[in-house]
Amino acid sequence: MGDIKKVRRKYTGPSHPWQRDRIDREKLILKEYGFKNHTEIWKMISKLKNFKTQVKELATKSPTQRVLEEKQLLDKLVRLGLLNKDSTKEKVLDLTNEDIFNRRLQTIVFKKGLARTTKQARQLIVHGHIFVNGKKLNAPSYLVPREEENSIIYSPDSQLNQDMHPERQRIVTKKEVKLEVKAPEETKTEVKLETKVEVKAETPKVEVKEVKAWYQHQEKN
Repeated sequence: MGDIKKVRRKYTGPSHPWQRDRIDREKLILKEYGFKNHTEIWKMISKLKNFKTQVKELATKSPTQRVLEEKQLLDKLVRLGLLNKDSTKEKVLDLTNEDIFNRRLQTIVFKKGLARTTKQARQLIVHGHIFVNGKKLNAPSYLVPREEENSIIYSPDSQLNQDMHPERQRIVTKKEVKLEVKAPEETKTEVKLETKVEVKAETPKVEVKEVKAWYQHQEKN
Protein backbone atom coordinates (compact mmCIF):
# COMPACT_ATOMS: atom_id res chain seq x y z
CA MET A 1 0.00 0.00 0.00
CA GLY A 2 1.11 3.51 -0.75
CA ASP A 3 1.20 6.46 1.58
CA ILE A 4 -2.14 7.92 2.49
CA LYS A 5 -2.57 11.25 0.77
CA LYS A 6 -3.30 14.08 3.16
CA VAL A 7 -6.48 15.91 2.28
CA ARG A 8 -5.91 19.64 2.42
CA ARG A 9 -8.53 22.32 2.63
CA LYS A 10 -9.25 24.14 -0.61
CA TYR A 11 -10.30 27.32 1.11
CA THR A 12 -8.98 29.78 3.68
CA GLY A 13 -11.00 30.65 6.74
CA PRO A 14 -10.95 33.93 8.65
CA SER A 15 -7.81 34.97 10.45
CA HIS A 16 -9.67 35.20 13.77
CA PRO A 17 -12.72 33.07 14.65
CA TRP A 18 -14.45 35.64 16.89
CA GLN A 19 -14.74 38.89 14.99
CA ARG A 20 -18.07 40.52 15.77
CA ASP A 21 -18.35 42.60 12.59
CA ARG A 22 -17.49 39.66 10.34
CA ILE A 23 -19.92 37.32 12.12
CA ASP A 24 -22.78 39.85 11.82
CA ARG A 25 -21.97 40.39 8.15
CA GLU A 26 -21.91 36.66 7.45
CA LYS A 27 -25.27 36.22 9.17
CA LEU A 28 -26.82 38.63 6.70
CA ILE A 29 -25.18 36.75 3.81
CA LEU A 30 -26.52 33.43 5.12
CA LYS A 31 -30.02 34.86 5.20
CA GLU A 32 -29.90 36.58 1.81
CA TYR A 33 -28.20 33.87 -0.28
CA GLY A 34 -29.30 30.79 1.66
CA PHE A 35 -25.88 29.35 2.44
CA LYS A 36 -25.90 26.23 4.57
CA ASN A 37 -23.09 27.39 6.88
CA HIS A 38 -20.17 29.80 7.10
CA THR A 39 -17.83 27.32 5.42
CA GLU A 40 -19.66 27.70 2.12
CA ILE A 41 -19.18 31.46 2.32
CA TRP A 42 -15.45 31.06 2.92
CA LYS A 43 -15.15 28.69 -0.06
CA MET A 44 -16.71 31.24 -2.41
CA ILE A 45 -14.55 34.06 -1.04
CA SER A 46 -11.42 31.90 -1.37
CA LYS A 47 -12.28 31.13 -5.00
CA LEU A 48 -12.55 34.83 -5.74
CA LYS A 49 -9.25 35.47 -3.97
CA ASN A 50 -7.60 32.84 -6.18
CA PHE A 51 -8.72 34.71 -9.30
CA LYS A 52 -7.25 37.94 -7.95
CA THR A 53 -4.03 36.19 -6.92
CA GLN A 54 -3.59 34.88 -10.46
CA VAL A 55 -3.84 38.41 -11.79
CA LYS A 56 -1.21 39.67 -9.36
CA GLU A 57 1.15 36.83 -10.25
CA LEU A 58 1.03 37.69 -13.95
CA ALA A 59 3.64 40.38 -13.39
CA THR A 60 6.23 37.72 -12.51
CA LYS A 61 5.65 35.74 -15.72
CA SER A 62 7.50 36.07 -18.99
CA PRO A 63 5.74 38.19 -21.66
CA THR A 64 4.63 35.19 -23.68
CA GLN A 65 3.41 33.26 -20.65
CA ARG A 66 1.75 36.35 -19.20
CA VAL A 67 -0.31 36.96 -22.33
CA LEU A 68 -1.37 33.31 -22.49
CA GLU A 69 -2.42 33.02 -18.83
CA GLU A 70 -4.14 36.40 -18.86
CA LYS A 71 -6.26 35.39 -21.84
CA GLN A 72 -7.16 32.06 -20.24
CA LEU A 73 -8.19 33.73 -16.98
CA LEU A 74 -10.29 36.43 -18.64
CA ASP A 75 -12.02 33.92 -20.90
CA LYS A 76 -12.89 31.80 -17.89
CA LEU A 77 -14.33 34.75 -15.95
CA VAL A 78 -16.31 35.90 -18.98
CA ARG A 79 -17.68 32.38 -19.40
CA LEU A 80 -18.73 32.36 -15.73
CA GLY A 81 -20.52 35.68 -16.13
CA LEU A 82 -18.24 37.55 -13.73
CA LEU A 83 -16.81 39.85 -16.44
CA ASN A 84 -17.85 41.28 -19.78
CA LYS A 85 -16.09 40.49 -23.03
CA ASP A 86 -14.29 43.83 -23.17
CA SER A 87 -13.06 43.70 -19.56
CA THR A 88 -9.37 43.91 -18.70
CA LYS A 89 -7.38 42.18 -15.99
CA GLU A 90 -7.75 45.25 -13.75
CA LYS A 91 -11.50 44.57 -13.59
CA VAL A 92 -10.77 41.27 -11.85
CA LEU A 93 -9.45 43.16 -8.83
CA ASP A 94 -12.72 45.12 -8.65
CA LEU A 95 -14.90 42.03 -8.28
CA THR A 96 -16.79 41.77 -4.99
CA ASN A 97 -18.05 38.81 -3.00
CA GLU A 98 -21.61 39.56 -4.11
CA ASP A 99 -20.57 39.15 -7.75
CA ILE A 100 -19.56 35.53 -7.22
CA PHE A 101 -22.49 34.85 -4.85
CA ASN A 102 -24.91 35.85 -7.61
CA ARG A 103 -23.43 33.28 -10.01
CA ARG A 104 -24.24 30.33 -7.75
CA LEU A 105 -26.88 27.91 -8.99
CA GLN A 106 -28.93 28.41 -5.84
CA THR A 107 -29.17 32.16 -6.36
CA ILE A 108 -30.00 31.92 -10.06
CA VAL A 109 -32.75 29.35 -9.45
CA PHE A 110 -34.37 31.76 -7.01
CA LYS A 111 -34.01 34.78 -9.31
CA LYS A 112 -35.50 32.88 -12.26
CA GLY A 113 -38.66 32.32 -10.21
CA LEU A 114 -38.31 28.55 -9.90
CA ALA A 115 -38.41 28.80 -6.09
CA ARG A 116 -40.10 31.09 -3.59
CA THR A 117 -37.03 31.57 -1.39
CA THR A 118 -33.32 30.85 -1.51
CA LYS A 119 -33.83 28.12 1.09
CA GLN A 120 -36.38 26.43 -1.12
CA ALA A 121 -34.05 26.80 -4.11
CA ARG A 122 -31.39 24.89 -2.19
CA GLN A 123 -33.87 22.15 -1.31
CA LEU A 124 -34.97 21.75 -4.93
CA ILE A 125 -31.36 21.46 -6.12
CA VAL A 126 -30.29 18.98 -3.44
CA HIS A 127 -33.36 16.79 -4.05
CA GLY A 128 -32.71 16.61 -7.80
CA HIS A 129 -35.54 18.83 -9.10
CA ILE A 130 -33.27 21.11 -11.18
CA PHE A 131 -31.74 20.41 -14.59
CA VAL A 132 -28.89 22.51 -16.03
CA ASN A 133 -28.00 22.05 -19.67
CA GLY A 134 -29.79 18.70 -19.74
CA LYS A 135 -28.06 17.36 -16.63
CA LYS A 136 -29.27 16.98 -13.07
CA LEU A 137 -27.16 19.00 -10.64
CA ASN A 138 -27.37 18.74 -6.86
CA ALA A 139 -24.63 21.27 -5.97
CA PRO A 140 -26.11 24.62 -4.85
CA SER A 141 -22.67 26.33 -5.05
CA TYR A 142 -22.14 25.40 -8.71
CA LEU A 143 -21.03 28.48 -10.64
CA VAL A 144 -23.37 28.68 -13.62
CA PRO A 145 -21.68 29.62 -16.93
CA ARG A 146 -23.35 32.38 -18.88
CA GLU A 147 -24.32 30.03 -21.74
CA GLU A 148 -26.05 27.59 -19.36
CA GLU A 149 -28.10 30.17 -17.50
CA ASN A 150 -31.09 29.93 -19.86
CA SER A 151 -31.08 26.12 -19.72
CA ILE A 152 -32.04 25.92 -16.03
CA ILE A 153 -35.38 24.11 -15.80
CA TYR A 154 -37.22 21.66 -13.62
CA SER A 155 -36.19 18.03 -13.95
CA PRO A 156 -38.36 16.17 -16.52
CA ASP A 157 -39.28 13.54 -13.93
CA SER A 158 -40.07 16.14 -11.26
CA GLN A 159 -43.68 16.68 -10.22
CA LEU A 160 -43.04 20.43 -10.30
CA ASN A 161 -43.34 20.25 -14.09
CA GLN A 162 -47.10 20.01 -13.59
CA ASP A 163 -48.69 23.45 -13.84
CA MET A 164 -51.32 22.54 -11.24
CA HIS A 165 -48.78 21.40 -8.66
CA PRO A 166 -49.63 23.14 -5.33
CA GLU A 167 -46.10 24.41 -4.79
CA ARG A 168 -45.92 25.63 -8.38
CA GLN A 169 -49.10 27.63 -7.87
CA ARG A 170 -47.67 29.23 -4.73
CA ILE A 171 -44.57 30.27 -6.65
CA VAL A 172 -46.65 31.90 -9.38
CA THR A 173 -48.99 33.72 -7.02
CA LYS A 174 -46.06 35.12 -5.04
CA LYS A 175 -44.84 37.14 -8.04
CA GLU A 176 -45.76 40.78 -7.81
CA VAL A 177 -48.15 42.05 -10.43
CA LYS A 178 -48.24 45.78 -11.00
CA LEU A 179 -51.54 47.17 -12.21
CA GLU A 180 -51.92 50.74 -13.32
CA VAL A 181 -55.24 52.05 -12.15
CA LYS A 182 -56.29 55.50 -13.31
CA ALA A 183 -58.35 57.45 -10.91
CA PRO A 184 -61.75 58.45 -12.37
CA GLU A 185 -62.16 62.09 -13.24
CA GLU A 186 -63.90 64.10 -10.63
CA THR A 187 -67.42 65.07 -11.65
CA LYS A 188 -69.10 68.00 -10.07
CA THR A 189 -72.75 67.37 -9.33
CA GLU A 190 -75.08 70.06 -8.21
CA VAL A 191 -77.39 69.03 -5.46
CA LYS A 192 -80.51 71.00 -4.98
CA LEU A 193 -81.88 70.97 -1.52
CA GLU A 194 -85.55 71.75 -1.23
CA THR A 195 -86.56 73.18 2.09
CA LYS A 196 -90.15 73.36 3.15
CA VAL A 197 -91.06 76.18 5.42
CA GLU A 198 -94.39 76.00 7.19
CA VAL A 199 -95.84 79.39 8.10
CA LYS A 200 -98.61 79.39 10.64
CA ALA A 201 -101.00 82.35 10.61
CA GLU A 202 -101.37 83.88 13.97
CA THR A 203 -104.92 84.68 15.11
CA PRO A 204 -105.31 88.18 16.50
CA LYS A 205 -105.59 88.39 20.21
CA VAL A 206 -108.72 90.09 21.52
CA GLU A 207 -108.75 91.44 25.05
CA VAL A 208 -111.66 90.72 27.45
CA LYS A 209 -112.43 94.44 28.01
CA GLU A 210 -113.14 95.03 24.36
CA VAL A 211 -115.58 92.09 24.25
CA LYS A 212 -117.56 93.40 27.22
CA ALA A 213 -117.78 96.88 25.72
CA TRP A 214 -119.08 95.45 22.46
CA TYR A 215 -121.89 93.51 24.28
CA GLN A 216 -122.93 96.59 26.29
CA HIS A 217 -123.15 98.62 23.11
CA GLN A 218 -125.42 95.98 21.51
CA GLU A 219 -127.78 95.94 24.52
CA LYS A 220 -128.25 99.72 24.51
CA ASN A 221 -129.16 99.71 20.87
